[in-house]
Amino acid sequence: MMACKTACQMLQRRLVSSAATSARLSLAELQSRRDSLFSQEQARQRALYPRVEKIEVHMQGPGLQGTLLVMNKGMSTPHSCARHLTEWHMDSAVLALVDGESWPLHKPLTQSCSLTLLTFKDANPLLANQAYWRSCAALLGQVLQNAFKDEYTVELLKIPDVPVTSGAFVCDVVLDQQLDSWTPSEEALRSFTRDAQQLIHKDLPWEPLEVAPSVALDIFAHSRFEYNNKCKQTEVEELAAQSSSGTVSLYRCGDHVTLSEGPLVARTGLCMQYEVTAIHSLEQGPWGLHRRAQGLSLPQQLQAHHTVWRKLRKRAEKLVEVTPSSASETAALPSEDSHPQSPAPPTQQ
Repeated sequence: MMACKTACQMLQRRLVSSAATSARLSLAELQSRRDSLFSQEQARQRALYPRVEKIEVHMQGPGLQGTLLVMNKGMSTPHSCARHLTEWHMDSAVLALVDGESWPLHKPLTQSCSLTLLTFKDANPLLANQAYWRSCAALLGQVLQNAFKDEYTVELLKIPDVPVTSGAFVCDVVLDQQLDSWTPSEEALRSFTRDAQQLIHKDLPWEPLEVAPSVALDIFAHSRFEYNNKCKQTEVEELAAQSSSGTVSLYRCGDHVTLSEGPLVARTGLCMQYEVTAIHSLEQGPWGLHRRAQGLSLPQQLQAHHTVWRKLRKRAEKLVEVTPSSASETAALPSEDSHPQSPAPPTQQ
């Protein structure tokens, strides 16, 4: 804890001093910088295993009892293991359990272990569902980050970790002050949905990377406004404090880098039905007007009939209230039980 706090304090001056420079950077330049720093840290971590060392991976799950895979330490991932099994395992795997711990499919294995591949059709899909909802929210944040013209800033706040029983995944965001009076139309929501579906069609991997708080702060040190530097510092400190190892989790999807409170699923292509349903104005916060973007999604394996989907969508339009205990609730994918037109947003063409 002390080491984390010290590292954050050391970088605080750098965050503040970079604000003037960052204000001159375009979104593309900011994303390129974060993408480059992510790659550098990823390469540094891989270099920690200069020699090929073998580890034994004992597969668990239906039909896999007794299966032993010999893999490469620090290089092989649960996804690598799935490739040694069947096409079904490769297509259906969402997340993994490594010695009982939730593990992203693209995170390298560092020691001999037991491995279970998780799917949405498991008897208890709780962890897979939670990761899916979190991933859908991360995808929504990526869409919003890139949707507006460059003269408008979009700053992503910490993604609330809400259960799927809430009816919608959510992403909190602060838009440029020039947009404080903007109310998204149905056409704007459809535009965001189309952007998300393009990312889903690309089937991009969510690449995980565990980093020290100082590295995370360096990656997010350049923001277009100083308030977001402070916002990211707070988020990094909170995530590091919650981690037993004192590290924070980064994920890269394309050239977009984000923080995450928990594991994400393997790839965007696991999403199938996906729709942005609402953007609610909340309250004025220290970083500006807080908004809550919401959406609804079901994975490939659990598609709904259009009449059921309409009912789920109606529910997903309602504001999701976030409480400290909400993330710990039992999660199951949404079930059936459970605005006027306005000017379009200044989106990129």
